[in-house]
Amino acid sequence: MKKFTLLLLLYTNCLLFSQTNPAITGWLRNTTGIVGRHYVSGNSTPIVDAVQANVQTVQYDATNVYVSATGIPAYITGPFLDGNPTLATAQNKIFKFPLTPTQNTGTATATTGGNIGLFINGVALFDYRDGVSWKNSTSTICGGPIMSCTGDGKWNRDAVVGERGGFDCSKAHPAGGNYHHHQNPSAFGLDLTVISTVCSTYPSDGLYVINSTQHSPLLGFAYDGFPIYGAYAYANVDGTGGIVRMKSSYQYRNITTRTVWADGTDVLDGPAVSTIYPLGYFREDYEFIAHPTDASYLDIHNGRFCVTPEYPAGIYCYFTTVDANHNSAYPYAVGPTFYGNKVATTVTTVPTGTTTYVLANETFNLNESKITIYPNPASNFIAIQTDLVESDMNVDLIDELGKVVKSSKILQGSTLSVIETDDIYNGVYFIRLSNSKDSITKKVIINK
Repeated sequence: MKKFTLLLLLYTNCLLFSQTNPAITGWLRNTTGIVGRHYVSGNSTPIVDAVQANVQTVQYDATNVYVSATGIPAYITGPFLDGNPTLATAQNKIFKFPLTPTQNTGTATATTGGNIGLFINGVALFDYRDGVSWKNSTSTICGGPIMSCTGDGKWNRDAVVGERGGFDCSKAHPAGGNYHHHQNPSAFGLDLTVISTVCSTYPSDGLYVINSTQHSPLLGFAYDGFPIYGAYAYANVDGTGGIVRMKSSYQYRNITTRTVWADGTDVLDGPAVSTIYPLGYFREDYEFIAHPTDASYLDIHNGRFCVTPEYPAGIYCYFTTVDANHNSAYPYAVGPTFYGNKVATTVTTVPTGTTTYVLANETFNLNESKITIYPNPASNFIAIQTDLVESDMNVDLIDELGKVVKSSKILQGSTLSVIETDDIYNGVYFIRLSNSKDSITKKVIINK
């Protein structure tokens, strides 16, 4: 009897844990068969693909969660205007993450090329690198998929800077078909200072909208199992102090020539700092400066231990750092080393005995969901975002006379919609969100 009681207690504890562990509950699952879409250069009408978007299934046991995904997002991908010959194609991977990640107390594990994390929609996270580095003997940059030469590997190009012209509106691109973000997955066109014009012709949502008044949502998990959040969080690690921007502790080195690394190591020379190769063009242009008295500055891994809405007891978290203009800031998400033990991997099959996580669609209620409308008052656009969309949602902008002046949708799994307001008069308006079951209305002000 005691053995049975113990087993029942263990099962009950595991069940309760599974219902609250964000590593299980936090993924954007495809429950309606939504498929990916992409642009091709010269055509601003997206092409509908035959590949299902987002995460297909989430299964778990007592120690791990298994996430099956195509790697294709619900937001529109492409085009990639730097000559990248590939499109985002289905990867069809099963990712294994630990339910209880652990700190690495030994030598930190460096990030590598390729996947170092996974966003909640099943899209890959890469680190800063793009495989291109300076070649001293020829005074050129070399490497990557479209160059026939190989660099020295001493001055490594930052992909976010060097490949900006090839990112789509959502700040991502494919490598061999594997669509991925190196950086904060919010659309270029929604930054405070817009540094890419690709959204003007090929608009897309991205995974979330940066909101400086709210704690950023859970965006994914690094390959050590620890969560990745957006750009804003609580000022203090205990969840108090208001909302502030999480800041990278990496800064430009005070250099004009590239002859040694920040730690003093003498290496093959790189190019002098110039308008062609400005500071920040290479990863080695940065140095880490600790800020022990300011909790909004992150550690050497680009994270901190803190309380979040999903982890009220606290956990180590990475953040997708941006600058004051909401432009991506090195090291962007994770890196250059992991905080925890890198144990996540891909597998070919899910072990027997796992449980499939199912979220009951019939429990979804708009009045109980977390809906963000930002900015409010608005000038150029209104972003409407929800943490949970289990079916397509209609979004209507309504004037004070009850007339619908603009309409949009949040597609299942997309999480957000952006309504441009450049051609809308100043005044009081209402955003109405509705699905097949209910609706909710929120007041907004447009003031340009």
